[in-house]
Amino acid sequence: MGIFNAFNINASGLTAQRYRMDVISENVANVNTTRTADGTPYRRKIVTFEQMPNRGSNSSFRRIFDGYKNTFNGQGVRVRKVSGDHETQMTMAYDPSHPDADENGYVTYPNVNIVMEMTNLIDASRAYEANATAFNASKTMALKGLEMAP
Repeated sequence: MGIFNAFNINASGLTAQRYRMDVISENVANVNTTRTADGTPYRRKIVTFEQMPNRGSNSSFRRIFDGYKNTFNGQGVRVRKVSGDHETQMTMAYDPSHPDADENGYVTYPNVNIVMEMTNLIDASRAYEANATAFNASKTMALKGLEMAP
């Protein structure tokens, strides 16, 4: 793997985790949204990642190891999809004076749990920091390599 591949892999991780943090922020911002544009309560969004496919390599080094099982042959990570959380139940609260209350006086609130969202935000933040650290380590190695050149 070349040094620029390492930069690309780390950059893909940074981008994916930043996007995940944006979606988590959207979930937190809509914790009390009882009516969206389609008239339903906001539904929590979940980001799913996938490994980016290997673009292939015809290098002589790669050809040597073609017979061996390689457990990681991707080139980073990308967002596969953002989907609504249909497994977690929506929150029901009794408030007959609320404009979105049903005929029994219950309001359907989003299925956003602030504690879980903050935990996911910390997780995404730490993953972002790890990718930034790996990127800086790759950058330092590249600079040291340039210093050694005659």
